[in-house]
Amino acid sequence: MFFSDYPIIGLEKDLPLYLLNMGLQHCQDHIIRKEGYPSPQFLYCTKGSGTLLLDGKSYDIPAYTGIFLPANYPHEYYANEEIWDIHWVVPEGFALFSLLEHFNLTKLTIFKLVDISKLNNLFHAMHEILHTDSLYGNYSASGYLYEFIIEFNRLISQKNNIHIASNAVLMKSISYIDAHYNETITLDDLCTISHVTKQHLCLLFRTTLHTRPMEYIAQRRLQSAKELLIGTSKTVDEIAEQIGFCTTSYFCKIFKKYVGMTPSQFRNER
Repeated sequence: MFFSDYPIIGLEKDLPLYLLNMGLQHCQDHIIRKEGYPSPQFLYCTKGSGTLLLDGKSYDIPAYTGIFLPANYPHEYYANEEIWDIHWVVPEGFALFSLLEHFNLTKLTIFKLVDISKLNNLFHAMHEILHTDSLYGNYSASGYLYEFIIEFNRLISQKNNIHIASNAVLMKSISYIDAHYNETITLDDLCTISHVTKQHLCLLFRTTLHTRPMEYIAQRRLQSAKELLIGTSKTVDEIAEQIGFCTTSYFCKIFKKYVGMTPSQFRNER
């Protein structure tokens, strides 16, 4: 099986992220790119095995392996068996490199795929929409592409058990906050249910969510406040009390700090 999709790029080029090309080859040809490829590439295989040559080194690429190749990175690869399928996705867009930097996808990465199902579904969804919707297919593919890159990054993170353990600790804290945000929550409470020290918990929040635990609690309360301001006729005083703020004045102060306007202004502008 072989296909290669090269969408006609029109106004999509103005999108922050769009699909430049993608494809699948079940019997991969011998590819030599002495100057690399001009755009970053996401590749993965599900059958057979091959060899990837980079920087004078040889890498075995068996089934269920993912590869991220930065732009302009000289490389060569070829099949070691009659069947070695290679799926490739090439993104583009003015926000692409910011997105890659956010996920720390700036250097060559080769990793084992733990669960390929979602990645594969997104890959085939992009291919299908390009061939079933001639007018808006590439716009829809851009949405799938964003999910594809996020899933690719998630699978890379899974290769490191530390990341998995860290995520489990964070989810315990976040689940507790979701259930009790309208009550008094201390850092000690979060450490007790997460079974980590204060320093470690703060580090996890800062490195993963880019905030501190108590700031996250405040923002979770404000999330609920926005819903109540728009969806109910409750007064600001009633909302402040319901979501766990000790005084209305403090609620208004925190709301303006994070939202840029008072609760009443937010309600009136929506």
